[in-house]
Amino acid sequence: MMYNKNMLQINIIAVGTQEKYYADATGEYIKRLQKYCKLKITEIKHSNQKREVESIRQAIPEKGKVFLCDINGTEISSELLAKKIEQLSLTNSVMTFIIGGSDGVGNYLDNQIHEKISFGKITLPHQLFRVILTEQIYRAFTISNNEKYHR
Repeated sequence: MMYNKNMLQINIIAVGTQEKYYADATGEYIKRLQKYCKLKITEIKHSNQKREVESIRQAIPEKGKVFLCDINGTEISSELLAKKIEQLSLTNSVMTFIIGGSDGVGNYLDNQIHEKISFGKITLPHQLFRVILTEQIYRAFTISNNEKYHR
């Protein structure tokens, strides 16, 4: 399935900034994703949970589907993520993924979150998880397009 990059907007809202080596890795996947979608990353300043959640709330677009990346969310495979992106690209032009801070977001965003997803039960640094998320989004597009990357 080929995507119209003018139609699909993917947002990542993440607490914190990335050190250069993580930002370089994330940047590589952002560059690769340009042929499939528009990707925007919004960084939220580290603070206390209440301030972080309020900043995240303000950054969430008014339309589209919102996914919270949460270790306690529903575990998702690369193939399932590809299917979700495929399905949502047909009905929504915006998808947003949230990476909360060290204290998480609690239940404060429940009314704005459509689904909590997990990439496994291991704990990862937030900076590294942003690399993993962008890679998994890229992998999802290559799966949907039957490209060689996913093996």
